[in-house]
Amino acid sequence: MKGKAQQIAGLGGAREQRLAIGALLGGALVWGVIWYPYRLLRDAGVDGIVSSTLSYGIAFVFGLLIFRRSPLAWAPSWALLWLALAAAGCNLGYVLATLNGEVVRVLLLFYLAPLWTVLLSRLLLDERLNYAGAGVIALSLLGAASMLWQPQAGLPAPQDLADWLGLMAGFSFALFNVLSRRTGHLPIESKVMAAFAGVVIAGALLLLAGVGSPELPSAPSLWLLLAALGCVLVVANLVVQFGLARVAANRAVVIMLTEIGFAALAAWLIADESLAPRDWLGGALIVAASLFSARMEERTAVRRLDRES
Repeated sequence: MKGKAQQIAGLGGAREQRLAIGALLGGALVWGVIWYPYRLLRDAGVDGIVSSTLSYGIAFVFGLLIFRRSPLAWAPSWALLWLALAAAGCNLGYVLATLNGEVVRVLLLFYLAPLWTVLLSRLLLDERLNYAGAGVIALSLLGAASMLWQPQAGLPAPQDLADWLGLMAGFSFALFNVLSRRTGHLPIESKVMAAFAGVVIAGALLLLAGVGSPELPSAPSLWLLLAALGCVLVVANLVVQFGLARVAANRAVVIMLTEIGFAALAAWLIADESLAPRDWLGGALIVAASLFSARMEERTAVRRLDRES
């Protein structure tokens, strides 16, 4: 009887693992192709800042409806403010970068996040920089140098605005993750809502400051697309959080890296984009740094558990 119960529990756990992996793959697919509807909106005359502000505003409203019974921590705090600012830099930077540059190149520069994570963890979490961390930094820098190398200038530097925005988005993503770890006492729902609010507020401030074109969409179909984007943003965040809570961190990073593959395929099929060989070399080094970083975090977690026990 006991063996039967254990077998049923094991089957349930395996099913939950499959669902979690599917959730992460679904999230990677969404983030790998979400640039396309924003490009459709841009081609219809809707500025990237406007479309980001409206879609995340709609996501915020949907989030209020979904989380209305959750114990959200709404008390103003510096932690939520910094999370909101980091989310704004990440999401606005990513959308604007993919609207102005090559999607896969932007995404690879975005995935320099492990480099920033190691450095920010040292500054904000007081985590020591060991040999593994140094390896992550070295691989990331080599990958960035390969992608950003400018033969005419003789130095590795961003080539255009899209490169700068991609780097900024990756740094902001790393900052959000490190701050999220530092604020483990806050509910996930509060962090998601802070992220949505951050994009809306930052976008509105940029428009008020004269950055971008403040014209609203005129066609009902564009509003429907924005509403669909808002729904997708909420669902994608919930789905990814479900997966991250049930899959080991190092395995989750490997799964989420499929976002690059989804983006590359979509960019090739839809936008007829391709990368130079040195971009692929740099991308391979950056992906290796991500995998190395995930392995490093797993070992750190194991040592922490050993100390606590």
